[in-house]
Amino acid sequence: MTLRILVVDDQPIARAGIATMLDAEDDIVVVGQSGDGEEALRDALATRPDVVVMDIRMPRLDGISATRLITAALNCAVVLITTFDDDEHLFDGIAAGASGFLLKTSGGDLIAAAVRSAARGDSLIDPAMTRVLIEQAVSPTPPRQADAGQQAVLESLSDREKDMLDAVARGLSNLDIAKELFLSPATVKAHISALLSKTGSSTRVQAAVFAFQSGFAQPGTAPDTAARRR
Repeated sequence: MTLRILVVDDQPIARAGIATMLDAEDDIVVVGQSGDGEEALRDALATRPDVVVMDIRMPRLDGISATRLITAALNCAVVLITTFDDDEHLFDGIAAGASGFLLKTSGGDLIAAAVRSAARGDSLIDPAMTRVLIEQAVSPTPPRQADAGQQAVLESLSDREKDMLDAVARGLSNLDIAKELFLSPATVKAHISALLSKTGSSTRVQAAVFAFQSGFAQPGTAPDTAARRR
């Protein structure tokens, strides 16, 4: 399957560079380029891309607001391209429905990998940004405990859905989960879909944040799912 991509950046050189790198991939075609968030929304509705690769800081309508509008209107994923100066916007991007975050210094291979991951329903976050993201989502001390609402959600999860939440919090892809739990990718996808629905998440990144915010997972440790079942 050829993935249809919309590239959004207010800097023409950056926008053209990303588009050129992606168009060089055999399974990716760039169907449009937009210069700001308002153009991105209009172009996304017109071209129906599988994935939007979008800058955060843009005139008229920023990338966070555009992500929120696009993910609400269309069945497509958004990968945000950012700089370390935009670290404070990472959690806002997750809340808006972004499926991945990359630095503007990322190479073509990583950008293409993020696009493919987002199209599959997985997420890819630049390793340099992961620690910042977790720090924004979770208070470092003391270990968090679920509030009443979060506890109710955790109790509503089946054992297998807790396995999925464990894996998502550790950043595993659907294929990785399938291999680890000896399940088919289709079965994993179905369980992930149920998990997203129960946790009120539109992306697996949001589900991972829920895992940390509820205390199901703690930064720097892998959740002990078996213990949490008891």
